[in-house]
Amino acid sequence: MPLELIPLTVGPWPMNMYILICPETQRGAIIDPGAEAERILETVGDARVDKILLTHAHPDHVGALEAVRQATNAAVYLHPAEHEKFGVAYDRPLGDGDLIEIGNHTVRAIHTPGHTPGMVCFDIGENRIIVGDTIFVGGPGHTWSHEDFLTTIKTMRNVVFQWPDETQFFPGHGPSGKIGDERPKFEAFLSRGWPDGMMGDVLWEG
Repeated sequence: MPLELIPLTVGPWPMNMYILICPETQRGAIIDPGAEAERILETVGDARVDKILLTHAHPDHVGALEAVRQATNAAVYLHPAEHEKFGVAYDRPLGDGDLIEIGNHTVRAIHTPGHTPGMVCFDIGENRIIVGDTIFVGGPGHTWSHEDFLTTIKTMRNVVFQWPDETQFFPGHGPSGKIGDERPKFEAFLSRGWPDGMMGDVLWEG
């Protein structure tokens, strides 16, 4: 049986966090505990959470981190570049291609810089990838400089749009989507080009 994926929308600025549970062992992981620690823990139920995986360290994704960590005593996994930029503490460093065991299952970390330098996606199997703020339906994550935007485009070309069309992605905000639905819009965006200095909120069809 595949990993059970439980999405939960939390916080005043709605953010999608995710709970992964191995159905055979009831071992679990929490991804991006952004807010509402009590609700997150209630949703976990009787599963034993021993890992907290962070896509990145923006406040809306880590607001309930300390409360959840204290309640579960779980190890926090984060890309070191996020600690360097935002100061969020972690127990285990995440790098591109790292494998994380959750019960009888293995999750693969994918480094997708752009929105932040240490942004990481999690491939949870069955053509499902939790992407944080890497990509949304309709466009990429917000960038704060043109250099970051160019990094995002490189990540889209070399990583995200190398995934199969049937890949379903689960972002940090808004609805989930499919790579195959986004691919023609992204390719049209590339063919049109963009103005010098582009950054911020970008839409493929904008």
